[in-house]
Amino acid sequence: MSKNYRLIIFLPLFMLGCAPNVIDENKVIQKIDSLDMTIFSKSGDKIYSITSPNSSYDNIELKFELKKPIINILNGEETKYIISSEESTLSDNNKLLKLKGNVKLKTLKKDGDFLYADNFIWNIENTNYLLEGNIRFENQNIILNSGKAILGSDNIIEFFNPVKYIIKDENNENKYEINSENAYYNLNTESVSFKAKDKRVKSIIYF
Repeated sequence: MSKNYRLIIFLPLFMLGCAPNVIDENKVIQKIDSLDMTIFSKSGDKIYSITSPNSSYDNIELKFELKKPIINILNGEETKYIISSEESTLSDNNKLLKLKGNVKLKTLKKDGDFLYADNFIWNIENTNYLLEGNIRFENQNIILNSGKAILGSDNIIEFFNPVKYIIKDENNENKYEINSENAYYNLNTESVSFKAKDKRVKSIIYF
């Protein structure tokens, strides 16, 4: 019989109301057929929400294992980013979120910005999101590729050397393809800047 659970979590405490499926000495693995969970800060502000069709909770390691999760990173009542992946773990008293496998982050802008990666790591006590492996950022104007990127609370994505970027033309076709050192894309101003290590080379492109 399918079970559906709605969880509301206040850090650092939480409640989980489902029967254990696996018991190994003091270890209990709780299986959850459908998870719908919201994480709040100590002051009661919504931080993010998670849904997963198949998940489990380890009461010894205090860790969630989630399959096909969808995470909404929230700014008050509004969703700031939507992230999906093949699987994820939520640990460290719900403070450390890791996603892996076909990670896809999208903004809710009209034209849409998409950020892809192999792995996504977020400690909610840190306002930055770390993405690693096969990074690809794409919107209607540009494509940026690198092996590592950090998305900050200021909506600026830092791409680490080496960076390859492709600028699209009015027909959404690739127009220029250039390699560079670190690149920074500002989601608010829709601009990309490039900086060399010696600080003597710097350029900004607005779209």
